[in-house]
Amino acid sequence: MPFFRPPCQPRFDRRWLFLLAALLLVFSPAVLAVTGELDLTQSIVGFFALGIFVMAYALVMAEEKIHMRKSKPVLVAAGIIWSLIGWVYVQNGMSEASEHAFRVTLLEFTELMLFLLVAMTYINALEERRVFDALRSWMLRKGFNYRSLFWLTGGLAFILSPIADNLTTALLMCAVVTKVAEGDKRFINVACINIVVAANAGGAFSPFGDITTLMVWQAGIVPFQDFFILFFPALVNFLIPAVIMSFFVPNKKPESVQEDVWMKRGARRIVVLFLLTITTAVLCHTLLHLPPVLGMMTGLGYLQFFGYYLRRSLPRSLERKRERYSRRGDNKKLEQLGSVVPFDVFNRVARAEWDTLLFFYGVVMCVGGLGFMGYLGLLSEALYLGWNPTAANIVLGVVSAVVDNIPVMFAVLTMEPEMSHGHWLLITLTAGVGGSLLSIGSAAGVAVMGQARGSYTFMGHLRWSPVIMLGYAASILVHMWLNAESFALFG
Repeated sequence: MPFFRPPCQPRFDRRWLFLLAALLLVFSPAVLAVTGELDLTQSIVGFFALGIFVMAYALVMAEEKIHMRKSKPVLVAAGIIWSLIGWVYVQNGMSEASEHAFRVTLLEFTELMLFLLVAMTYINALEERRVFDALRSWMLRKGFNYRSLFWLTGGLAFILSPIADNLTTALLMCAVVTKVAEGDKRFINVACINIVVAANAGGAFSPFGDITTLMVWQAGIVPFQDFFILFFPALVNFLIPAVIMSFFVPNKKPESVQEDVWMKRGARRIVVLFLLTITTAVLCHTLLHLPPVLGMMTGLGYLQFFGYYLRRSLPRSLERKRERYSRRGDNKKLEQLGSVVPFDVFNRVARAEWDTLLFFYGVVMCVGGLGFMGYLGLLSEALYLGWNPTAANIVLGVVSAVVDNIPVMFAVLTMEPEMSHGHWLLITLTAGVGGSLLSIGSAAGVAVMGQARGSYTFMGHLRWSPVIMLGYAASILVHMWLNAESFALFG
């Protein structure tokens, strides 16, 4: 045979036999088995999986530089991690255990994904009905000066984010600031920082304000009404940096911007349906002890029925408006009627932020896989046994500014450390507002960087991080002072 080379054969065999022996040693049940379970934290498989996750998250953090959607690396990483787990468990005759673990993790994601999908659908429906455009138009017509606009957009971000989520609220307020102060990069940067801090703070005291609070509520750790205990700590987190930054906002008036926007038919009724959907989800969880996603999916049915009504009644509505505008001689309104299209719920579903949902899937599955390998147990022991829960939760809040609060919160929920009610509220607060320390620390910050590109930047935000840290520290102290009795069980 042409490729047969006898002189090299012995060396070739020894190298591969040595590698095979090493692999067999690493993957052997004697090495991996710990009290009947496979502990992969000290194996090559575990180290490789951990490295894959770190590499994937490095690509996520570099999204703004490399222009690759954040869902791609974590989806691949999740597939690799669970494939490694499945292969090792098959080799040890325990495939049922890995299959069960994967299904449990997938179920946790599915409940959250469907919940978020309905919420995103309602937000997109309100956007299509021009509710947010009408709000922006009202603010522009009022002709506020820069300082008033700074406080108004920040205050509205804090008020709206508990209902409309921090990402949507931040984008809406950012659109107002960039429209009014177009070209004034210094003001836009400060105003956008204020908006991001306010949106994250407002989302921290509501189950619907952020993905992390939703995760805690759906896990049954904190009852619905107890989230509002965090209102005053969250308010302090917003106000302290806002007050300091306001002294650096010029008290001048921008050029007046005229923009007339009318909401489309059914807009107010969709707002009511959204509130009814949230109420249904809360009642399902508190009264029936069923997952809140049941109420949210029922609420999607409300919107579908109303969408059916809007489509069927559209011809009659258009005819009445044509008659009314013709009598008035309003040609502009008549022209607008020609562009009216029927409302379609499934178009709103399709416009959901699928990259965010798929990123969420990848992160949940990656963290779940690493937890199944044993890494979250090690982390829990190091943080919550090596330190006290207060210090651990404060540090994790700062960490969330670097690695995003979703994997941090999912890791804590998976670890299930023994903590008092006050400490669970503390990690909910710190994971929610800790992301404000950096522009890349929250979905709201990353989205606003894209919308106000060139004006709101990473370095521009970083210069105000010490001020934001003051608000972070103050919010923790206020929570520990106002809710001291909830910390009674542990130190």
